[in-house]
Amino acid sequence: MIMMMTLIVLFMYTVEVDTNQKDVIPSGSEEFFELLTPVFFLSLFVFLANWIIRQIKSVIRLKNEKAQTELLHLKSQVNPHFFFNMLNNLYGWVEKDSKKAQELILKLSDMMRYSIYEGEKNLVPLDKEISYLKNYIELHKIRYHKKIEIQFDLDIEEEYKVMPLLFIILLENAFKHGVENLRENAYVHINMIAKENEIHFIVENNFDNTELNNQPGIGLKNLKRRLELMYPEQHSLSFIIKEDVYKAELTLKKYD
Repeated sequence: MIMMMTLIVLFMYTVEVDTNQKDVIPSGSEEFFELLTPVFFLSLFVFLANWIIRQIKSVIRLKNEKAQTELLHLKSQVNPHFFFNMLNNLYGWVEKDSKKAQELILKLSDMMRYSIYEGEKNLVPLDKEISYLKNYIELHKIRYHKKIEIQFDLDIEEEYKVMPLLFIILLENAFKHGVENLRENAYVHINMIAKENEIHFIVENNFDNTELNNQPGIGLKNLKRRLELMYPEQHSLSFIIKEDVYKAELTLKKYD
């Protein structure tokens, strides 16, 4: 900065020098100032270029920090109602079956630990996310006092990493809007395929079509926003409703 100010002062001095008073300028000064002018403009260009680059980097950094903050906020909203409901269920199991209650507490503890610690990360191994989904399913089997047909088919060919707590929202919707409102014959079919640099996650469930709500809930809005932030133009999310069957399909490109 000091060098730039010096060059500016020298340049202004050369501009103000009266060309009719060249005899005042010491011998050799004219050549010096002729050389100084292009040096000044080159230095000014370099200075402005560096300043612009620093500003662009600052904007990008702030944008990334804002996106990360938003992602953390969105992740923190996942599953609070589920944990609340499970704690209420546990209260009843403590007196009815203490051993079963202990088992549930351990599973619930694992899920909460995963949500808190792994949920803060940008990426986690896919197998950890699958374990989280399986714990969720096991807890729901106990929570509902009715028969539920649940299938979870996996076809995983290689190691993948994914953003944590993405799939759970679609699975949670299947239980909340399907199983919860059906007295009998409720089912949830889950299929995950990870191959050829893509992950396909499909959840299909039946539901009571008299309870159908076409307005997307907070969970789905949350999911769509997180996908936009983490997988821009690298994902697809679709929903198909046919009579009393709801099908959600999420496709993710492999995150390198």
